[in-house]
Amino acid sequence: MTRPWPFRRTPVVRPEIGPRRPRTAAAALAGLCLVAAVAACGGQQLGGSGSPRIGVLFPDNNWRFHHFDKPLMLREIHRLCPECEVEAVSAQQSITTQQAQMDAMITKRADVLVLDAVDSRAMRAPVGHARRAGVRVVSYDRLAEGPVSGYVSFDGAEVGRLQARALLGALGDRARDSQIVMMNGADTDPNSAWFKQGALSVLRGKVRIGKSYDTAGWRQEAANANMSAAISSLGAEHIDGVYAANDILATAVIAALKAEKVSPLPPITGQDAQLDAVQRLLSGEQTMTVLKSFRPEAEHAAAMAVALGRGESLDGLATHRVNSPTTHGIPAVLLTPVPVTVHTIKNTVIKDGMYTVDQICTPKYASACAKAGLTHPTHSEGRSPR
Repeated sequence: MTRPWPFRRTPVVRPEIGPRRPRTAAAALAGLCLVAAVAACGGQQLGGSGSPRIGVLFPDNNWRFHHFDKPLMLREIHRLCPECEVEAVSAQQSITTQQAQMDAMITKRADVLVLDAVDSRAMRAPVGHARRAGVRVVSYDRLAEGPVSGYVSFDGAEVGRLQARALLGALGDRARDSQIVMMNGADTDPNSAWFKQGALSVLRGKVRIGKSYDTAGWRQEAANANMSAAISSLGAEHIDGVYAANDILATAVIAALKAEKVSPLPPITGQDAQLDAVQRLLSGEQTMTVLKSFRPEAEHAAAMAVALGRGESLDGLATHRVNSPTTHGIPAVLLTPVPVTVHTIKNTVIKDGMYTVDQICTPKYASACAKAGLTHPTHSEGRSPR
């Protein structure tokens, strides 16, 4: 009988700032092959050390998880628990891959799993399997169904409210006579419904919603197709603003509008403060984005995982209780999002250490940066997260 590979002690890594080229197809395939091999390859089983074993499961390896969440979370776990054994994997947006990764972690006798689900509903059975095996699950960023033990994210309703207020503010006195398109996230993501609920609580009765779409898988190509359909149905001249649930969707919306030669672009919202979105604030192509500081989110999840791995209660860590469709009263930390506009870049994403002035103010944006008052960093500005 083959035995599962042991967890490996993950080295401490520092966040890398700025966009990176996507992994090659060969590298991605190798990663998937590694996941598949877990059940088929032999190795020595962990045993007897008594050290907490923590598995971290990310939905993909995009800019955010690669540069921020993963290094920040692993570093905090090692800071709180130097003896902890940690393994982090990415599902590359595949539900079946994430299910297999979770099963492998359970087989390898993890004590705790930190799970950012590709699909919250689809992970219900694996989360139940984990609980029956005595493995605690901390749901990260989006709330997975099933008996999770803790949850760390941002207040999604407030994200939606911030976006909607910014959109109405950009429309000004003409809001009541304006028509907007809503480009929401995936209907399989509970966060998407949360964002939409918050946005609608502000938008209803204040502006006309001409079209509203749920974007399959948060995919950029799906959002682009939806926006093209909205333009075809409503007419570009009758679209006065766009609620885009995040910066990836905003990118797709802007591309569709540009393809129709729309100029100037209408007000467009976003979320996540991606580097390209911050630069679009400077160029005037995007109205706002939302900063969700990944450092406290990752660090709170690390603290929950270590506490559960040591058999401790989350009472001193959790500040809220939340309900999923399957589980009520889940101990949670809900962090506060911050709106970002062209006027607040310096006091938000730069002050937070997300990007430096040099990373934002490339030659293409030098003039806009000067106009926005962005200067080269002093001793206290523009530092990378540490």
